[in-house]
Amino acid sequence: MTVHFIGAGPGAPDLITVRGLKFIQACPVCLYAGSLVPAEIVAAAPDGADVIDTAPMTLEEIIARIEAAHAEGHDVARVHSGDPSLYGAIAEQMRRLDGLEIPYDVTPGVPAFAAAAALLKQELTLPGISQSVIVTRTDGKASPMPEGEDLATLGATGATLAIHLSVRNLAKVVRELSPHYGNDCPVRVVYRASWPDEKVISGTLENIREKVRAEKITRTALILVGHVLNHETFADSKLYDADHRHILRPR
Repeated sequence: MTVHFIGAGPGAPDLITVRGLKFIQACPVCLYAGSLVPAEIVAAAPDGADVIDTAPMTLEEIIARIEAAHAEGHDVARVHSGDPSLYGAIAEQMRRLDGLEIPYDVTPGVPAFAAAAALLKQELTLPGISQSVIVTRTDGKASPMPEGEDLATLGATGATLAIHLSVRNLAKVVRELSPHYGNDCPVRVVYRASWPDEKVISGTLENIREKVRAEKITRTALILVGHVLNHETFADSKLYDADHRHILRPR
């Protein structure tokens, strides 16, 4: 018996990995975060499977259901949105499974920031503009930010920022980043990337708050901040430069 933690991807059912889908199709027990994982994904579970929405459940209740499946010798598909390594709350589940000596593995998924970049048709790392992407969030009820990971500190790098779970803290985002990026720095707020109702709100640090307020977006949105978002003048990379030699293209 194995618990398979599976990243379902950002929303579109066909963005789940082949491996993740095969696990869902094979497991007689499927636990999924119903508020974020489309029903079409877990519909792939086999006939007669026990498919349970864990959104209203506590951690203890989830682990108890996994224990019951373990006792019955049933594999479990534990389906999370996006990639489970990012804000997936799988570490606390795995810690308890370790204590219970219940085996598990992890299947990655397409993260929200990658889906947002795809929707924007945007490379997040442009030569000479930004070569770093910082995935972060702001303080929330679930967990405070550790010391040194506040936006003001991270913003000092000038890197491209992918800010999760923070659209309600947009005032804080603007206040802490404007001194580093400038009021004219482009911002994209991407709502439910890859879902049928996906939406992009484009603006700058100066006007993005009013634009988001007008659209009444209060959750399930990713904030991208950085000069790569509005930069048409950048150098080509050396990767495909005829004068650049590497092991697969020797002189």
